[in-house]
Amino acid sequence: MQETVLPGANAPYPTLLYVLIPLLPFLGFLLNGLLNKKLSGTVAGLIGSATVLGSFLISVMLFLNFQYQYTVQLFDWISVGSLQIPFQYQIDQLSLIMLLLVTGVGFLIHVYSIGYMHHDENVGKFFSFLNLFIFSMLLLVMGANFVILFIGWEGVGLCSYLLIGFWNTNTDYNNAAKKAFIINRIGDLGFLLGIFLIYLTFNSVQYAEVFQKASLGQFGTYGVGICTAITLLLFVGAMGKSAQLPLYTWLPDAMAGPTPVSALIHAATMVTAGIYMVLRANVLFTLSPDTLQVVAIVGAATALFAATIGLAQNDIKKVLAYSTVSQLGYMFLALGVMGYSSALFHVLTHAFFKALMFLGAGSVIHAMSNEQDLRRMGGLRKALPITFITFLIGCLAISGIPPFSGFFSKDEILAHAFEHNKVLWAMGLLTAFLTAFYMFRLLFLAFFGEFRGTEEQKHHLHESPASMTFPLIILAILAAVGGFMGAPMFTGGHHYLAEYLAPIFTYSQRILPAAFAAEPDKGTELMLMGLSVAAGLLGIILAYVQYVARARRPAEDEAQRPAPESLVYHKYYIDELYDTLFTRPIMALSSGLYKFVENGVINPVAGVFGRAVNGGGQLLRYVQTGAVETYLILMVIGIVLILGLNFGRF
Repeated sequence: MQETVLPGANAPYPTLLYVLIPLLPFLGFLLNGLLNKKLSGTVAGLIGSATVLGSFLISVMLFLNFQYQYTVQLFDWISVGSLQIPFQYQIDQLSLIMLLLVTGVGFLIHVYSIGYMHHDENVGKFFSFLNLFIFSMLLLVMGANFVILFIGWEGVGLCSYLLIGFWNTNTDYNNAAKKAFIINRIGDLGFLLGIFLIYLTFNSVQYAEVFQKASLGQFGTYGVGICTAITLLLFVGAMGKSAQLPLYTWLPDAMAGPTPVSALIHAATMVTAGIYMVLRANVLFTLSPDTLQVVAIVGAATALFAATIGLAQNDIKKVLAYSTVSQLGYMFLALGVMGYSSALFHVLTHAFFKALMFLGAGSVIHAMSNEQDLRRMGGLRKALPITFITFLIGCLAISGIPPFSGFFSKDEILAHAFEHNKVLWAMGLLTAFLTAFYMFRLLFLAFFGEFRGTEEQKHHLHESPASMTFPLIILAILAAVGGFMGAPMFTGGHHYLAEYLAPIFTYSQRILPAAFAAEPDKGTELMLMGLSVAAGLLGIILAYVQYVARARRPAEDEAQRPAPESLVYHKYYIDELYDTLFTRPIMALSSGLYKFVENGVINPVAGVFGRAVNGGGQLLRYVQTGAVETYLILMVIGIVLILGLNFGRF
């Protein structure tokens, strides 16, 4: 276990080294953005990839040589009365793990994008936005206070808008980008109010000061109950950014962007921000058991709800999108039952197999001439062997089949849930079964059976170039062995990740030591693992029977479906419900205000003033004629009026 030092200790390296971590991707953003039309796709990709690789190498060096927590002072930033907010970075176990995740997986996605986006006419702009995305996420995880976190938080929201709507000639893609931006603003309002309340309570937004005061019960004029209000508001922000019920609907629509963008959003950046924020503020959540209960219930409900929708989706990226929403629910379930290190464990393993599967889906789409409908695929394992094998590894990992990475992290979450609440555990177990079923449904429809596309597509089928398959292979290796960073104790292994992260949860452990000491006995742990693996295997077997043995194919869009299947196929009509309850009334109100208030009141009143000013100007312009005799006459008239007024007084 690393020595715990209150952040504020001197940084062991020059400040410039830490500045370079986010600065390098930002330089890539500037270069690719300014030289967009002048760079070839390969050069733009190399610039974007090299800058992220530089950040990754620095992060690796810091990780390997880390000894204690510390902050890096850059400059005094905001100083208004008692409000003092320096621009600082905090380097500790949590930020280092996130740095490795963001830059490592981000680099692989950049490399993949070189091949995937090679023919796009705006490839320079694409890599510019991609670099800005990495920069924003690095700022988010490195900041030493909630304000810097919020800047990065808003930065990733902006970048998601730019990249989801990257192909902006398509109106549907633009609408998807706007949807993501607006829904995230709803969550961000709660997050911002939470930050304000933190400052009012603790007279600071610095992590070190806020968390220390909270652990000592120093809540100013408020009691410990204020933590419930703070954490609920923070969680509203997390619900938006990490796509939890009811603010999840933007994430499936975010598939409108290029596939590498989907991989970056789902695996390494935006959606993990909410998990990171809760982990960073873990002491506040530990002091708020009611909030933790809400987090656990929302997480479990989201995991199960999204998994059911994934059963009936036919767009390969939509299936993966709903699986992300579901897996994020798992992570929040872990947070809600105080399995903090387990949540981050699943963040890491999920990043490996979800980036792998999105990039694998991109390889399929690339080979299929941009076709995304699973009903038009089939038999692709022969033409795309590398994509198939790596995608299979991703499916096994997300299904929780040992010894792949998802088995370790998912089972750990379910074990925590079992100790906390049996209903939540049952929901998690059912989700595991559904996940295995719909992921292997995708695999079997895409890679098995006969090819169902056109002859032109069949002729075009080929494996992706090395720039795309190389990241797939690396991610497949990580998805296969990454779980061993947290091997179960009964196997004789060490949970390296939990041991490494322990200092981050020091305050929480002091407040509620029983929650950290509770562990299921060996027999219970083996039983839970057995049930989880059995659920996953059952899902795979049922998918095989349906889509390989029976060669079942999903019905076309216009086909008649039984009511339950239709409900799931149409995603429970949630988008339509939101449209009826919120979008249409707001649009109607806006139209009414425009018609009756703006056109009926504001414009006429403004018109009166405008005409008066214009009329006065028309009259006064005769004063400026340019004729000397006119000026002399006006001068005489003015003198006469002045004299007349003066004589009138006497």
